[in-house]
Amino acid sequence: MDNSVELIGIYGDDETIACSAWTSTSRELTEEKRERIPKLLKDLWSNGHETPFEKGVVHFLVNCDVASHIHLLKHRVSSLNAESARYKELKEDKYYIPKDWEIKSSIGITHEWASFLKIHTQKGNELYHQCLEELTPILGRKRAKESARYFKTYNSQIQSDVMFNMRSFANFLKLRKSEHAQLEINEIASQMLELVRQTGKFEHTLKAWGY
Repeated sequence: MDNSVELIGIYGDDETIACSAWTSTSRELTEEKRERIPKLLKDLWSNGHETPFEKGVVHFLVNCDVASHIHLLKHRVSSLNAESARYKELKEDKYYIPKDWEIKSSIGITHEWASFLKIHTQKGNELYHQCLEELTPILGRKRAKESARYFKTYNSQIQSDVMFNMRSFANFLKLRKSEHAQLEINEIASQMLELVRQTGKFEHTLKAWGY
């Protein structure tokens, strides 16, 4: 199953950020001031005045592999909650296979690493459920759930509820929508950026960041 991103909420827009910056003088908006918003946002960002960007917020639902989930955890996000194998049995057995693993060698033979990973993952899932069932009467349901999850692989998929303020979102995009980032988190960052762009709410903010 492919990793996926859904934009489920948004607060504020370019005007919200501009008004935050103008609080030190006057928040009163006129048409002339509205026309200055694109330049204001660009100047703020270019000169390191980033606090006003915290007044805009984007909220996502992300379905991704555990490895990518860990990348998300490493960022300064406003809020992050996720499915927990400690508190629930992961019954769906969702998992991710890297898209670029179907590689043909110089003599035209397709390597089977994608198939090997699929088999390995499925076996781990079988052992997870079997372990959970057999350890529950011995250790209790809580301990059985939190320890049986060791059979789950890094490519197991979980759902995360992720919220960024726009200052943090910019940092996330800088690091993860990069040629140096891992492919999977790069794709998640790209999906997030496109979803925010489609709303039109932060058009000039994104341009100030170079997107």
